[in-house]
Amino acid sequence: MTAPDVITSLQNPHVKRLVRLRTRREREREGVLLVEGAREFSRAVGAGLIPATLYTCEALYSPEACEVEPALPGPRIRLSREAFKKVSGRENPDGLLALLPTPAPRLPEPAEDAVVVVLHGLEKPGNIGAILRTADAAGAVGVFVLGRGADPYSPNVIRASQGSVFTVPVAALSEEEALTWLAEHAFTRVACTPDAPHVYWDAPLTGRVALILGAEHAGLPPEWREAELPVRVPMHGAADSLNVATAAALVLYECLRQRRTSR
Repeated sequence: MTAPDVITSLQNPHVKRLVRLRTRREREREGVLLVEGAREFSRAVGAGLIPATLYTCEALYSPEACEVEPALPGPRIRLSREAFKKVSGRENPDGLLALLPTPAPRLPEPAEDAVVVVLHGLEKPGNIGAILRTADAAGAVGVFVLGRGADPYSPNVIRASQGSVFTVPVAALSEEEALTWLAEHAFTRVACTPDAPHVYWDAPLTGRVALILGAEHAGLPPEWREAELPVRVPMHGAADSLNVATAAALVLYECLRQRRTSR
């Protein structure tokens, strides 16, 4: 028999609420995040986020979940296997899911050689998550997500970033807010666009640099393409565009390379 403190009913209010919170509207209304997975939750806690509730299913624990769960803060609510799979957004959940308060937008105080990434109109969570992971690895000090196209704290972005959304300062801003902040802090805007005159490795990418990337199908609008320094990634095959996460990785690591060689 199932222990009485384990939620088994799919009609339980906790289960129904977690299902509703898979939509952006409900998360924003309540001011909470859904964070699933041992690695992602550990990085959120490491960034100082305090969970409101931790939902667990021991029957689904991965080895990593078994290792980290005892040290995780927050009250526990136990779910049966069936109830946890109902609220999970993953094909193979690891038995850990948490509700956390939505972080306040974080705008970094930039150093003289700071790099920020500006994402304009990106909608695919996989691309945003991959860029967040690369931004973290390459030492970017922040990622700005413009407009309503994508939620940087959606469960799919959190998963794709493997929790890097909590280790790099992230802010969802309007275009005006982003332009104002970049101008106030004297950033050189580097627009990645296929028809730019400069190949990215020939461009001067030291100092304060804002790497601006748009959606693959639409690119950047004119007011962002006409940046101080437009650059392109050369392509020699039949493809007319490059995956935006791949382009971001190339230019971010060129920024890192130039900083290392200029010291």
